Amino acid sequence: MAAREISKLLFTTVYPLYVQKAERKNRTREEVDTIICWLTGYSRAELNKHATVNIDFQHFFDQAPAIHPKCPEIKGVVCGVRVEDIVDPMEQKIRFLDKLIDELAKGKSMDKILRQ
Repeated sequence: MAAREISKLLFTTVYPLYVQKAERKNRTREEVDTIICWLTGYSRAELNKHATVNIDFQHFFDQAPAIHPKCPEIKGVVCGVRVEDIVDPMEQKIRFLDKLIDELAKGKSMDKILRQ
């Protein structure tokens, strides 16, 4: 999917899919929320608000209080592309989030996912 197309996806639509993916692997919504809050700087209340209104990824990340400074440590492949090699900053942020959710679903500990 092209960078411009992915940035127009609604966070409101994708968020439940992140939760479903995690829950299928016996992980929790709370863990998904922790990951999203860690990456974006949103509080839980702000995240809950964004999960219920129609907001696309572009605006979701543009309004994020602070992208975590350790996000460059997120490495690996998502959709056949290495996240660390993605040039478009918006697409990279979205793929960072995808990668973190993948790590959660694969059973990694929260400490490792949050780069602690």
